[in-house]
Amino acid sequence: MKKIIGIILIVIALGLGYMGITGFQQSTSAVKILGIELRAEDKGGKETAIIQLALAVASLVGGVVLINAKEK
Repeated sequence: MKKIIGIILIVIALGLGYMGITGFQQSTSAVKILGIELRAEDKGGKETAIIQLALAVASLVGGVVLINAKEK
């Protein structure tokens, strides 16, 4: 049972990691006009992406621990 939950946590971690990375990349945009670069950032989107990445890491660690845990 622990191994199944561990695998589910790892799959969730992969999904959250993907969403976090794409969200982080989409939260910033830049435009060059006459050699001047204008940037716009979405701080809320960036914070959400960082939270998703942190949850992905936590889920991955939890999944690996559950997979490697010995059954009693």
